[in-house]
Amino acid sequence: MVFYGLQKTTLLDYPGHVAATIFTGGCNFRCPFCHNMNLVNLQGKDSISTISEADIFSFLQKRCGVLDGICVTGGEPTLNDGLGEFLSKVKKINTNSNSLLIKLDTNGTNPEMIKDLIDKGLIDYVAMDIKSSEDDYYKAAGINEEDKFIDSIKQSVSIIINSNIDYEFRTTVVDGLHDIDSIKGIGQLIKGAKRHYLQAFKESEFVCDKSFSTPDDITITKYKEIMKDYVDEAYIRGVD
Repeated sequence: MVFYGLQKTTLLDYPGHVAATIFTGGCNFRCPFCHNMNLVNLQGKDSISTISEADIFSFLQKRCGVLDGICVTGGEPTLNDGLGEFLSKVKKINTNSNSLLIKLDTNGTNPEMIKDLIDKGLIDYVAMDIKSSEDDYYKAAGINEEDKFIDSIKQSVSIIINSNIDYEFRTTVVDGLHDIDSIKGIGQLIKGAKRHYLQAFKESEFVCDKSFSTPDDITITKYKEIMKDYVDEAYIRGVD
């Protein structure tokens, strides 16, 4: 595999652990609020620096006494056929007699791969983005309805909820894309889940729609209270 970024140390991306974050390239969504759009469609691909798999492993070997694990994000990591093989190699790196923990960030459009990675014990934590309610999903994800991704989204939700690994669902909340009805719809999609995080939209140089804004604290707190009717634990990331 080829990677498009490496954050050598993070205390935020993998809850409760010291981790490194590894970025893959390419995505099948075009969320208009995405802050990693340069990795999504790889515009100016030749000018984007890449990191080889060998360099990633060299780094991990050197930091295996410091890191608890890694977070694999993107882009959308599950678009890469070699992801399972890469994660299997990561699991063979021992730190304090234990293998590195692996967190996967995903949009949930490849339920077959998610299930395979879980069944093979190659991931320890999944963070799945829930873009919006079923009716508004295509608008929030920047795709056409005929792409038929919603069934895959539902399959992934079910697989993750019924798995034996830790997980979270999360939603980036954007004024102009989300309201009370769409938040209730998100609740319906993940009803019975263990944990859901709301995270406020933040501007970035790579966001393609500059008209979006961040919801105020009162609004996002109201959304959290709504989510409590659907999930065991509802949080606002960076606040709770």
